[in-house]
Order: sequence, then C-alpha cells, then structure tokens
Amino acid sequence: MSRFWSPEVRELTPYVPGEQPRERLIKLNTNENPYPPAPGVEQALRNYPADHLRLYPDPDATALRDALAKEYGVDTEQVFVGNGSDEVLALAFQTFFRQDKPLLMPSITYSFYPVYCRLYGIKSRTLALDDDWQVPLEAMHTDNGGIIFANPNAPTGHGHGRDAIDRLLERNRDSVVLVDEAYVDFGGESAVPLVARYPNLLVTGTFSKSRSLAGLRLGYAIGSRELIEGLERVKNSFNSYPIDSLAIAAGVAALEDTAHFDACRERVIATRERTRQRMESLGFTVLPSQTNFLLVTHSEFNAGELFVGLRERGILVRHFNTEALQDFLRISMGTDDEMDSLIEALEDLCR
Repeated sequence: MSRFWSPEVRELTPYVPGEQPRERLIKLNTNENPYPPAPGVEQALRNYPADHLRLYPDPDATALRDALAKEYGVDTEQVFVGNGSDEVLALAFQTFFRQDKPLLMPSITYSFYPVYCRLYGIKSRTLALDDDWQVPLEAMHTDNGGIIFANPNAPTGHGHGRDAIDRLLERNRDSVVLVDEAYVDFGGESAVPLVARYPNLLVTGTFSKSRSLAGLRLGYAIGSRELIEGLERVKNSFNSYPIDSLAIAAGVAALEDTAHFDACRERVIATRERTRQRMESLGFTVLPSQTNFLLVTHSEFNAGELFVGLRERGILVRHFNTEALQDFLRISMGTDDEMDSLIEALEDLCR
C-alpha cells in the first residue's frame, strides 16, 4: 500500500469484475450476451469515416439520446448517456446520494453500490432480502437520502412489477429513487413509464446485456429534466466528452434493429427456462429469474468445489465467496450448445 495514496483510497475495497480468461473456455460468468449485436452495428462501424476521428465527438451525444428517447417514449432532455451503466451509476451516486441521511439498498445486490458509497463518502443502510430472496420494497419507507436497487435484482434474478415500484414511489417523494434496469429486457417490467409521474425517479440501463455491446461500453439514464440536468452538471465537471463517436453510431444502429433485439432476448429467455428445468432435474435449487442468468445451489455439493470442477472442464461460472452467497453459483446464459456442455459437466460432477 503506497504512502502516496490518500486515506480514502487506502480504505477502499474495489469492485472485482468477473474473470476475463485468456484461454479458450465456455464463458458463463459475466452475464454477457452469447449472440452478436445487430447486423447494423457492424455496418455502422465499417462505414464510419476514419477522418472524423480527428474531431471531438458531440458532447451531448444527441443522436444516441434521440434514439433512446424514441425507443422509450420520452423527450431527449430526459435522457442521459455514459460509458456503460457503471459510469452512469457513479455519476448518479455523486449527484444525488451525498446526503445527510443514509442511502437505502438491498443487502444482496449489485456489489458496485457499496463500493461507490465508500469512494464518495456516502452513508448507507442495507435491508435484508425476504425469505424468497426478493428485494423488500415494502420495507423501504424509512427516512432516507435516496433509494437504489436493481430490478430485476443481481445476482438473485427476481424482478418486481411496475405496480410495486409505483407504491414505493408514493411513499418516497422527497428523495431520489434509482431503479437499475440492467436486466429488465429478459422478463422484467420497466419503470420508465413512471418517470412522467415521479420527478424523483431515475431509471438506468445498459447496452451490455440485451443489446450485445458489452465491449463498447454504453449506458443511459432516463428521468425528469431536473435529474438529468444534475447528472449533466457533474459529468461536465469531470469529462465533457464521455461517449465517443463510434459508440454513438453503434448505439443508434443497435436501437434501430428491433427485430434482432427481440429475437435475441427471446432466445436467451428460452435457453434460461430450458436450463432451469435441466438443473432442477439434477437436484439444484434454482432461484426464479427474470434475467440472463440463474443463481443456483445444491444441498449435496459444495458450490466452491463445483466451480473448480467446472473450470477444470473448461467452463467458467461465477462463485461469490461471501457469507451470504458462498453456497451459490451464478450461471450466465450461453448458447444452447454451451449450456448442453454445462449440463453434461454437472452430470459428471454430481454423480
């Protein structure tokens, strides 16, 4: 630990992303989409004039914001974009949650949330999931400096319907409620329509999952003009050119191909349900999921040992070595052939 680090940096425990292996493995550990992006994305990248790269990109990413506004039925001024939803979330934490009162969040959720709290000196309070491993929206009624939760939740997979989020917002009109919808396209119900009624609601999303653009880094937020203006103020105090020109062009192309988008997500959903049934037949308990992953456990086999055994067989899944999740594996959906290989390996390991 360097003596040149500030005290806050010394105390940080950074977020640890899923392994990106160098060797050839069946990669089911980082919730990436197993299918390529829309064909128009490749065409947009191939046709982009290289000479334009000598110029700074549009600081407002207007074309991308226009496309997102059209997709979600809101005004362009209600849309914010960033380099992946992680950057959008980081800016939201700085903009809205540095309050005297604590930020409320689930005890088991996207593990970047507590990292941001430590980095930005944000007080927080966690609420335990209920007996069904669901985010306890009904308990989020105490005095707070904001509320954040993933819907559907990561890594548990459950999603609340819009009516439940509506009731939460009715009880919390004086602080920002951030709904992280990274996985909503795989069976969840988006809260975006509620933005028109609740000026304190911010909904974030990503192109990394259902749009197959994890390698490009594109994220967005949708909310009232009041909230978006706050995000822009913080963004422009940090980096006034966050989205590059190629990413803007690719993002627009991805949004335009709705047929490809629908086909890919429906295919992932079908694979998820097929995999769930096959894993249950092997004795696994599988939490209900509205995402592109499954959280599973087995009463007779240690999750850590299964993780090692799968890796030895060329299959990489995610094992969270935490007290709450040490008995679970999170398995991203791959192609049907890749999931067949997973089941065959588990049949061997669970004899």
